[in-house]
Amino acid sequence: MHAIVFRITIHDREESDRLLRDEFVPTLSQAPGFVAGYWVQSGENEGTSVIVFESEEAMQGVVEQGPPQTDAFTLNSFETGEVVAHA
Repeated sequence: MHAIVFRITIHDREESDRLLRDEFVPTLSQAPGFVAGYWVQSGENEGTSVIVFESEEAMQGVVEQGPPQTDAFTLNSFETGEVVAHA
């Protein structure tokens, strides 16, 4: 399995939540090879996402689409890697 980890700063909570609920979660959950996604509020205006895929190829398919562009949040970091353990 492989994962993408996003860290964001949220500028507009209402719009960010709407995008997450109405666009990002439905789109990612239907991506080929999708296993699971976790979206975490990691601070008052901070968020972290971990999206897991069955394979590196499936993950790359999403990576190639590029990060979302919106004024609701700023993408601070974007990392990919192999999942080495899970429970």
